[in-house]
Amino acid sequence: MQRDKVEAILQALRAAYPGARSRLKYGNAFELLVAAILSSQTTDDQVNRVTAELFRRYPTAAALAAADPEEVAACIKSLGLYQMKAAHLVAACRILVREYGGRVPDNLEDLLRLPGVGRKVANVVLSNAFGRDVIAVDTHVFRVANRLGLARAGDVLETEKQLMAILPPGTRGEAHHLLIHHGRAVCRARRPECRQCVVSSYCSDADHKSLGKASQ
Repeated sequence: MQRDKVEAILQALRAAYPGARSRLKYGNAFELLVAAILSSQTTDDQVNRVTAELFRRYPTAAALAAADPEEVAACIKSLGLYQMKAAHLVAACRILVREYGGRVPDNLEDLLRLPGVGRKVANVVLSNAFGRDVIAVDTHVFRVANRLGLARAGDVLETEKQLMAILPPGTRGEAHHLLIHHGRAVCRARRPECRQCVVSSYCSDADHKSLGKASQ
């Protein structure tokens, strides 16, 4: 895709979703890391409903590292996979305390060492907490980017690589939020609202149908 088309897509999405940003509520890198780990297979709104109390009880990595995983699980039990997520949170915070002085590392390699942290979570933290020019690819970003031709990839890793190559420097974090908002509001996996889509001219019908099924 030509650079002018990429910019046209970004401009249209900016107009449709002004000020698009993460729906997760957090106050620092630690809180964002916790919220991002909890967000797997769960909506941001569901995460926000439990993190207020979670952060009140465990305001730092040291506090969460010292917690009983069962008590953490009880605090987040309304979320899917809550027991596994609780174990990941405690284990990750113990590494943060033991190896990083309780601070969240600001590089991909170290973040990926933490339990519960994959590339998506790591890039969410790097982009939003540390201002790094990277893009996190979740199911919404994967689906919308491939439908629009911003990427032509069969998995999220290749989609990330292609988006990093085609998106202008300084726009990757913004593009992440724009594509997520569009995926939630209009370009849904099932029954997308194509007539309301501000970038429908870039979406081929064949790709739309196949990727709509693949990303469910």
